[in-house]
Amino acid sequence: MTPPLAPVKDVWVYLSASPLLWLTLTLLAYLFAFALYKRSRFNPLVNPVAISIALLVVVLWATRSDYATYFEGAQFVHFLLGPATVALAVPLAEQAGKLKRAWFALTAGLAVGVVVAVVSAVLIAWLLGASPVTLASLAPKSVTTPVAMGISEKIGGLPSLTAVSVVLTGIAGAALGRFVFDALRVRSWAARGFAIGLAAHGQGVARAFIVSEEAGAFAGLAMGLTALVTALVAPWLAPWLIALLV
Repeated sequence: MTPPLAPVKDVWVYLSASPLLWLTLTLLAYLFAFALYKRSRFNPLVNPVAISIALLVVVLWATRSDYATYFEGAQFVHFLLGPATVALAVPLAEQAGKLKRAWFALTAGLAVGVVVAVVSAVLIAWLLGASPVTLASLAPKSVTTPVAMGISEKIGGLPSLTAVSVVLTGIAGAALGRFVFDALRVRSWAARGFAIGLAAHGQGVARAFIVSEEAGAFAGLAMGLTALVTALVAPWLAPWLIALLV
């Protein structure tokens, strides 16, 4: 006698072999999460990225599907990250006048922010008893994932752990950034955007564009510059600091 769930399992095996399935599920998960985000009046705590990730994890776990199979179908979304990042130059060009006036403050903020991001991550993890490998993995957590994973591998960290820390950093920054800025009475959209882009990379940029196009433009600038400067600074700063602590 055929088990009652056998036909369903056969259909799932057939569908899971199609890359289109995982792309569709990814888009549906995000659309559902964004609908919740919109219904909450864009409350930063209702983070659509975190919600969609949680939904997809549940689906992968329930269907016993591995990440490689999922990514084979969802990689088109990954491909679009490149054009989307380049497109951030358009709103930034519209802020050229403010950018020229604030270049010194932005440069100083970038330098301090990159150093603080690396040093604070290593120091906090060290105080919590993390191993040297974990310290190296967490050091580049404030830059976009591909750059962070490359830096992590170069300084002896685990790229997979780095990727997780990057995602969690982005979610935390996008969710809590507004409350920090309000507590510190930071009113300038340019300053708020630059800070969130520096600390929370892509997810911070997405959040910044929702509240203000000016904030989004400066957040995109910060994300790009932070990745560049961190790639230059972290490979010598992080190992030196880890060796000093350990």
